[in-house]
Amino acid sequence: MIALMFYSPLVADQIKSRRKTVTIRLGDKSGKYEKGMIVAVLVGQRFGPRERVFDAVIDKVEVKPLGDVSPREMQHENASLRTLDEFVDFLRKLYNRDVREDDTVTVIHFSEIRS
Repeated sequence: MIALMFYSPLVADQIKSRRKTVTIRLGDKSGKYEKGMIVAVLVGQRFGPRERVFDAVIDKVEVKPLGDVSPREMQHENASLRTLDEFVDFLRKLYNRDVREDDTVTVIHFSEIRS
């Protein structure tokens, strides 16, 4: 089974409270994630234990330049972000590397599957 992994404690809280419905990943991940795919949503430490929070269905996968990410997509990624500059800074910290508006990102929309 494919997983959506979330390592940041802030993101883990958003996942557990069901406030996060989008993940924006650097690079083209369309070969890994496809619309309709069922994934496990996991939180935890890199190279450490993880917790399965829920299963989800991938609703939509879009590959585009970071500068084309909509304010709504940014809000669903991280509710505390208001501007593209804030989002670029967030990604720089998350990936620990330089990030620019012309970098390619994959916007993955997902919905929880309830029993």
